[in-house]
Amino acid sequence: MSYENDIGSIWEMVKETLAHYMPESAVNLWFGELVPVSFDENTVHFTIPSELKHNIIHRNKYDALLEKCFTTIFGFPVKVKIVFNGVKRTDSQDLIRRINLMSELEDTDLTSYRSEEPVKKTPVVEPQTKERVLGGSLPRCNFEYTFENFIVGNSNKFVHAACMAVARDPFGDKNFNPLFIYGPSGIGKTHLLYAITNEIKKKNPAANIIYIKGEEFTNQMIESLAHQDMKSFHEKFRSCDVLLIDDVQFIAGKVATQEEFFHTFNALHEENKQIILTSDRPPHEIKTLEDRLKSRFEWGLIADIQPPDLELRIAIIKKKAEQANIEIPEEVLTFLAENLRSNIRQLEGAIKKLAALNFLSGQEITMETTEGCIMELLGNAEPASVTVDKIFGAVYKKYGIPRPEIVGKKRNKEIAFARHVANFLIRDITEMSLPNIGKIFDRHYSTVIASIEFVEKRMITDQMFALDIRALKKEVTGIDQADD
Repeated sequence: MSYENDIGSIWEMVKETLAHYMPESAVNLWFGELVPVSFDENTVHFTIPSELKHNIIHRNKYDALLEKCFTTIFGFPVKVKIVFNGVKRTDSQDLIRRINLMSELEDTDLTSYRSEEPVKKTPVVEPQTKERVLGGSLPRCNFEYTFENFIVGNSNKFVHAACMAVARDPFGDKNFNPLFIYGPSGIGKTHLLYAITNEIKKKNPAANIIYIKGEEFTNQMIESLAHQDMKSFHEKFRSCDVLLIDDVQFIAGKVATQEEFFHTFNALHEENKQIILTSDRPPHEIKTLEDRLKSRFEWGLIADIQPPDLELRIAIIKKKAEQANIEIPEEVLTFLAENLRSNIRQLEGAIKKLAALNFLSGQEITMETTEGCIMELLGNAEPASVTVDKIFGAVYKKYGIPRPEIVGKKRNKEIAFARHVANFLIRDITEMSLPNIGKIFDRHYSTVIASIEFVEKRMITDQMFALDIRALKKEVTGIDQADD
């Protein structure tokens, strides 16, 4: 990969971040002519051919906003310098440029640019034209989401198999209609919707497929009502072959939207057209969703997708690092997998930051640089090492055996028992790798496996012991298993 391509890709990432602070049209207007030329001593150098835009960027401190976005991506302070490299204009030429610029600004929302918080974007409703076309095609994306690049692990293999079955024969098994996928944000639900669409299109290019967000379904219905054109709305959604609705929970509580979707669902289902829905929770847990819709969502197959486990996180990091053309030391890979546990977006964000740091600053990827990069990604989550400390504290409080004795060489019954419990809790709560847990106790990982098996078997035969383990987990995590 050439230097120009690399720095261009990084600049595209920054512009995507800018889009959280101002409308996309404004990003193109003010920063579209910026050309990144070099990066040295933590400073990114740009040139711009427009003297007017150069002055406006500087006067409105948009360069400071650029620095904020670069710093967010890299994980360390970055300065931005912008140099005008165009031709000086006469007063009359400058006036013409200002007039042209004002015409560009007519359709651009110019509020809240310098806010410290991202701007909440308002959907833009296009004015009615003679041939008004409702939206609903797949959103733009930078790369293809397919089944081939969806990494499968224990936490998602069932839902992956279900999606594959639907994609291969969308009008076959009625037990898969609708297919309802639920799970937390950022763990691959939308990826699977893209993959289903790509697979169906590959086999049947003429298939009429509609992908839409739950909130956008409501917006389009409101737009159709405003234009007194519900006929077009009905024709669009009730004549498709496959309907995919992402985040369907957003229609809950909206009486008119639920009424419309109820009839849309019935029309499609009666015609054996495939319906695929995603949500952040199962149907029965979607509050303010009508019972008749809950029951219909449960007609077919319900498949949950959970946050990736340790092994899957390691596989994802390796794949993303390979795609970014960077080498990650084994200890860094394990550190990332053990500490970034929420979702796949966290892992992707970490790899992007490490790739940018490695390329632009020339720094090797080490534990020190990695820790600096991912602090923001960790958010409120505590590092695995802090959780381990809490576990030893809870075990000491319960059994009276301090950490030095638990990790020591003594093997009397009481110490061995506390050691087994500590091993089990560390693995269960932090998902730390077996070899790394072994390092904590200065033992081979096979002894960790033996301890875990001891606790698991004891929990089955001794209910009081099982309750003790549950109480210890609650003390460390603040979460009762009954609340899961």
